[in-house]
Amino acid sequence: MWRLLLSLLVACVHLAFSQTDRTGWTVTVDSFQPGNEAINVLDGNTATIWHTQWTPVNVALPHNITVDMKKTYNVNGLTYLPRQDGNSNGNIGQHTIQVSLDGQTWTTTAIGTYLDDSSLKTTPWTTAQARYVRLVAQTEAGGRGPWTSAAEINILSTATYATPPTNLGIWGITVDFPIVPAAAAVLHDSGKVLMWSSYKPTDFNGGGGSGTTDTATYDPATGTVSQRIVTNTQHDMFCPGLSLDSSGRPFVTGGNDAAKLSIYDPNANSWIAGPSMQIQRGYQASAALSDGRIFTIGGSWSGGQGNKNGEVWSPATNTWSLLGGCPVAPMLTADTAGVYRADNHGWLFGWKSGSVFQAGPSKAMNWYTTSGTGAQKPAGLRSTDADAMNGNAVMYDAANGKILTVGGAPNYQDNSATSNAFIVTIGAPGTTASPVRIGSMANARAFHNSVVMPDGKVLIIGGESYPVPFSDDTSIFASELFNPATSSFTAVNPISVPRVYHSWALLLPDATIISGGGGLCGSCNTNHPNAQIYSPAYLFNADGSKAARPVINSISATSIVVGAKITITMNKAVTNYSLVRYGSATHSVNTDQRRIPLTPTASGLTYTVTVPSDSGVALPGSWMLFAMDSAGVPSVAKTILIRSS
Repeated sequence: MWRLLLSLLVACVHLAFSQTDRTGWTVTVDSFQPGNEAINVLDGNTATIWHTQWTPVNVALPHNITVDMKKTYNVNGLTYLPRQDGNSNGNIGQHTIQVSLDGQTWTTTAIGTYLDDSSLKTTPWTTAQARYVRLVAQTEAGGRGPWTSAAEINILSTATYATPPTNLGIWGITVDFPIVPAAAAVLHDSGKVLMWSSYKPTDFNGGGGSGTTDTATYDPATGTVSQRIVTNTQHDMFCPGLSLDSSGRPFVTGGNDAAKLSIYDPNANSWIAGPSMQIQRGYQASAALSDGRIFTIGGSWSGGQGNKNGEVWSPATNTWSLLGGCPVAPMLTADTAGVYRADNHGWLFGWKSGSVFQAGPSKAMNWYTTSGTGAQKPAGLRSTDADAMNGNAVMYDAANGKILTVGGAPNYQDNSATSNAFIVTIGAPGTTASPVRIGSMANARAFHNSVVMPDGKVLIIGGESYPVPFSDDTSIFASELFNPATSSFTAVNPISVPRVYHSWALLLPDATIISGGGGLCGSCNTNHPNAQIYSPAYLFNADGSKAARPVINSISATSIVVGAKITITMNKAVTNYSLVRYGSATHSVNTDQRRIPLTPTASGLTYTVTVPSDSGVALPGSWMLFAMDSAGVPSVAKTILIRSS
């Protein structure tokens, strides 16, 4: 039954963007320069523009333009074409898009910042009914003056609409970015999302050796998106290995500049150049270790092919050391493209005593140990699963060594994905893992993303049934939710934008999920320079209203060692707590996220929880502490730094 429900939901909001007939539409604006009236944005002539007043005086920002479509449409996007005359004055930067049925009550559907160029900008959003659409420009994209201009504006619409039920979660506002973000990390000190593309904001081709990366930062607290071009580390960070280190810093290795290491310091808001790796890599995976070191392996996409054996970075010495006993060969898939693809995107989990468990994507699982020159030991096959390249693996219960694996395909591209799902349980390092096949997902997927939530459920987003890089042709819009209590999947509301190759998704401290990116292929039509925010069902009451959330009033410490107790005061009674490690993601891989359920003891509204004593379970780094009430409603997280003993 739920599979039928899922198909109906997708039919209701499946991405069906179409340009809407603008006959009879009118526009109003806050300002215009005579000769550059607002109606020009509807005339179909790209040579005419609307421009705000610049003489006899400049009219200050913000500026707004409101389109009256004269009747109600099922609107799901807006296109904005900047002026095409070679002059960039007035290009819209930071902006807000709102819709209304009556022109009085407005709902925000999108925020963000557009790239400062003349390309067509498309902002999609979850379908809403509206007669009026308003675009508010808060900044001029290049900071050239207080102007706003546009050649053409159109509203996208679809023929069908159904109100999405809140008991399946809600995909909320779209956030526009001035880049196509292929990698992202949540910053522990602020909850901001740091993202980057390559040496160009919308393209990666030709970036090797450029030493430049376009980045953007989204601040959920203010709704603003800032941008920066990073040159000081001389590192094009496209297609890297990515982890968060024991201080919570994004740690970015290889990619287009295949030997480089760049570390982002949130406290200083700066990028730091680290020592080059011993082996050049791209598409490798990396994992934080129980002692604060970082392990990496694989990565034949760049820097030469084959023999991309393990190495480890030490924060104590700020050096890389080769691990001759950690060969990549046991974890290769049988990809038809050979080792170029076979050693990509490992599913790595830092574990006890400095060990690493490799859960996939190869059907053969392995243990790596990192002391001395390292060692490797087989951990068995992942039950009946085949190689599952571009699938996902999520440690949803680290206290009990539980890992969910979903989807993937035998080869990197041009073959059918699977809907396979397994629970892999790990114990002492070096022992055989215990995989169990569970009920399949409703949809076969590769290039998808999976995010563990505070309650232990896992949201599965996007992907393709037949993975092909830079194609949206077989995109999966249906989202699914894994419930560990039943080992089953249920339908939740679908996405409205393809999230496939180069997409990512991350848990935010307010217990929502941000899903973004996809593409980065220059002038192709599959670039997605945006993200959407998902509010899970646990944030809503049965009647669709927002649930009252428990509030963590105070915690006894924000920096602790493993095994420590945390005393927490609440505004209301709660029943459960969990720790979720801050995440980073690129190419469907997030080796940072893991969840630890915590059982509290209570004295009134004061609670005590104990962090696991093993730093292989509670990895050193920054974690989000959530409290949940009897209805499962989570608090906004408090950030805790966990240190090894």
